[in-house]
Amino acid sequence: MFFPSSFGTGVATVLTLLVVGTSAVAPLNRAWPLVSKVDHPLDAPLVDRNGTELPPLNTTYYFDQLIDHTNPSLGTFKQRYWHTWDYYESGGPIILLTPGEGNADGYTGYLTNRTVNGMVAQELNGATIVIEHRYYGLSNPYNNLSVESLKYHTIEQAVNDLEYFAYNVKLPMPGGDQVTPDDAPWILIGGSYAGALTAFTKVNKPDAFYAAWASSAVVESIVDFWDYFDVIRQHMPQNCSADVQAVIAHIDSVFDSTNYTAIDEIKTMFNMNLTNLDDFASALQNPMWDWQSLDVSPNLTDPRFYEFCDALEVKDNETAPESGWGLDHALNTWADYWTTTYLPELCGDEDIESCAGTYNPNSSLYTTIAVDNAARSWNWIVCNEMGFWQDGAPADVPTVVSRLIGPGYWERQCMLMFPEAFSAPPTPSANETNQAYGGWFMQADRLFFANGENDPWRGATVSADGTNFQSTDMQPIAVGDGFHCSDLIIANGEADSTVAAVQQQGLAAMKSWLEGWQAPSRR
Repeated sequence: MFFPSSFGTGVATVLTLLVVGTSAVAPLNRAWPLVSKVDHPLDAPLVDRNGTELPPLNTTYYFDQLIDHTNPSLGTFKQRYWHTWDYYESGGPIILLTPGEGNADGYTGYLTNRTVNGMVAQELNGATIVIEHRYYGLSNPYNNLSVESLKYHTIEQAVNDLEYFAYNVKLPMPGGDQVTPDDAPWILIGGSYAGALTAFTKVNKPDAFYAAWASSAVVESIVDFWDYFDVIRQHMPQNCSADVQAVIAHIDSVFDSTNYTAIDEIKTMFNMNLTNLDDFASALQNPMWDWQSLDVSPNLTDPRFYEFCDALEVKDNETAPESGWGLDHALNTWADYWTTTYLPELCGDEDIESCAGTYNPNSSLYTTIAVDNAARSWNWIVCNEMGFWQDGAPADVPTVVSRLIGPGYWERQCMLMFPEAFSAPPTPSANETNQAYGGWFMQADRLFFANGENDPWRGATVSADGTNFQSTDMQPIAVGDGFHCSDLIIANGEADSTVAAVQQQGLAAMKSWLEGWQAPSRR
């Protein structure tokens, strides 16, 4: 089972760029909306503005977080966080980020001015914190990810975690026991799912966080999220888009038929003799998922998406026209690139059924309940509360992935992964989540939304196609030519002026809002 990680339209071009992302193998919702890591030199000494040496950025701190905010008698668990105060001056803001659905160890770059968190801290004399989300990494109430343990893994509990932390943490910096939201302004920042969590928290806990920056925030939970791939279809090189559409339409037509000879021929071409045709179709989604690993800075992007398109569109040193080369060439070159390059990188020595099959209930991907399994923790949330199944477009919309894949394909896997919770394939309660937090229509003061035109998750943000939400002084919406959460990393602004404009608009909003901050007792 596979888990993956340009501007505008036009022809595919051969690119040689620094690869910083990796693929991994996981079931269900392959393309997580996770923010990128940011490297930093751990051996560089840190000092505050008085010249006092500070602990290294990778120093891990622990907070006693409530297991269940509705029943404090259950006790607490150790929630990890990282913290620095090199730019802090008394009265400055406390800037909190969670990377969301992953182990937060290694995200300490978000403490620095390589990111908007550090940029805001530097400009406004603030301190930065990265906190690990419950049920990810080592921040777990229990020593397993069983269904019994996961019942405390909900969006509501995560929102309450952020508020409880802000009011109760005793930070290790000087005066860190006197910077609660009653004493100092707190700014919450997050990207993707964590961006949605940021917005949800600002809506439901307006007093805890005075201001918030929500990047690529997937605030509208959507079960059938076919729009994920439609953004890619519209923004990828159009020759590649045309040929991918042609190949997918052909394979769907053959798989929908009873021509078993033709079906077997396609399986042989791609070296994937899978029992179930929907697993085959899902495997071919992977090159499209690679779009999420693109970014505007050459040092942050992964070139695999363009390598795939070049394999289809560059022939005898000539690039295909916008209409592509057509089905015959695209089918054969895709199969050749798949069997010689792409599939070996994904599966290695693993047999194809173990690598791409999703029907074995005894697969370790379904049965492993050890902690620090981000795939399992994330799938619990999407199976229950958000959905976001990435699949083929409706019949009246062109598609770059197979229509054999629909919500039922993923919901069946929810049942296999969590049999104690689901006796039948579940439909995630996306409508209830949207009602609880507002979805696209949420309203909150001092909430900044930043989005990227090329972001495949944009359809779940307030900048989705077909929406017309107006930017306001208290809830600004800024859109650049970036990808997923591009605005969070300063290098992307250095590489693209539209991303830089988003970053500057967000910084200006934070400055303006904090000028009006007063302690609650004086408001």
